[in-house]
Amino acid sequence: MKKLALMLLASTSLLAACGGGATEDSSATGSEASGIKETLVMGLDDTFAPMGFKDESGEIVGFDVDLAKEVAERLDVDITFQPIDWAMKETELDSGNIDMIWNGYTITEERKEKVLFTEPYLNNSQIIVTMAGSDIETKADLAGKVVATQQGSAAFDAINADETGIAAKFDGGTPILYPTFNDVFNDLESGRSDAIVVDEVLGRYTMKQKGEEKYAVLTDNFGDEEYGVGVRKEDVALKEAIDEALNDMREDGTYDEIYTTWFAE
Repeated sequence: MKKLALMLLASTSLLAACGGGATEDSSATGSEASGIKETLVMGLDDTFAPMGFKDESGEIVGFDVDLAKEVAERLDVDITFQPIDWAMKETELDSGNIDMIWNGYTITEERKEKVLFTEPYLNNSQIIVTMAGSDIETKADLAGKVVATQQGSAAFDAINADETGIAAKFDGGTPILYPTFNDVFNDLESGRSDAIVVDEVLGRYTMKQKGEEKYAVLTDNFGDEEYGVGVRKEDVALKEAIDEALNDMREDGTYDEIYTTWFAE
């Protein structure tokens, strides 16, 4: 009888444990159940127009911002926008201060070692911009010239990766680096630099705002590339959810509507 009682007690305890686990698992709902946080923090350079920047009223707006808001709505989560030092973007992600890097973030092999990228959602290239009337007409003409770009940017990486090795021939043997592309354009306009290398989406938007006739864009560039959203490598569920939402937005026309808002001629 004592053995039978012990067996019954063990069985009852096992059933209770199993029942408790089932109850705990079933309590998770919505984004929590899918492995996605209820509030996502998107890190961005808030001077990177038209992808994500502050308008005249101080509100953060832009193409990537509108895409992210729509994705968040479809995932039924909240989203906040956190301006960051772009040179520290991967550190901000790793530390948990942000959950996504989404702001004209170029997909590169080096960055793939640090973050998990979504599928590409926009094409870009790294263009060379001078002031109108400059004698710089080709990439080779940058030899002996002062060239500027943003620190920690894909433009800087593209310059250094260029097979011609032109960067070593710049005045000073390297490009001048600034915290933002606004600073880079100001450097060009002031005459402190002879040419700048910038993302095409930002460069053409900025030139349109400032007066396209003031600038010249070389036919040569520092390569074509693609933008993606970067998340922590363990956040596979978030990556897949963003991919799915963006694909749905392409299929139902929402992506094109947002694109036209920011890139219409």
